[in-house]
Amino acid sequence: MNKYTLEICVDSVESAINAQKGGATRLELCSNLIIGGTTPTKSLFEEVRKNVNIPINVLIRPRFGDFLYSKYEIEIIKNEIRMFREMGADGIVVGILTKEGEIDLENMKSFISEAQNIPVTFHRAFDVCKNPVEAFDELKKIGVKAILTSGQEENCLKGKQLLKKLIELSNKDNKNKIEIIVGAGLNILNIGEIKNFTGANNFHFSGKKVRKSDMEYKKQDINMGIKGFSEFEILETDEKIVQEVSEYLKKTIN
Repeated sequence: MNKYTLEICVDSVESAINAQKGGATRLELCSNLIIGGTTPTKSLFEEVRKNVNIPINVLIRPRFGDFLYSKYEIEIIKNEIRMFREMGADGIVVGILTKEGEIDLENMKSFISEAQNIPVTFHRAFDVCKNPVEAFDELKKIGVKAILTSGQEENCLKGKQLLKKLIELSNKDNKNKIEIIVGAGLNILNIGEIKNFTGANNFHFSGKKVRKSDMEYKKQDINMGIKGFSEFEILETDEKIVQEVSEYLKKTIN
């Protein structure tokens, strides 16, 4: 049994298959990874489930932007947690803050209640909360099982000091442990430094690579969404990138 978690964030069936082939131990399934990820569709979950046999955690995020949600968005989040739980998701990834930048404990409790017996991960909303150590304690008390974080920096290498502190706090209580999952900017070039400095065993990245579109006719200078991104380049998890990290972890942690 693996002593580490290698969670790959994917937003397509192709990426999910490539992640599993590369040695991922778990998927975080979302849509629109290019904007940080939003809730995947029911059909995407079903198709990924048909094609992989590793655990699937589902991101529940109704929109791009901040983590202060309206009453309507909160109802959407609860309904989607319930839907994916009933569909057989292995975990839920969700987060919510107050306008003051603190954990919205009451709504998080309601999300955990909707998840019932499947584990809840608090996502990178943690990285923009006011007091991360206090937030760690609060999330632990209400039953969150894991926190995905960069250490409140733009990437996990810059955030390694806080990551180390959070992992030390996590390791103090094996009975009611809340796992720290390291993410943001992780790759084969920095994972050794991050692992050795922080003591982390749980890692999260997308392993994306640009795949050129198979379109033969390519109408130029038209954007369907974000300007500056080509409509004929698809970001997709690369099996070899995942495999490099997987093999490193097998050698150094197992």
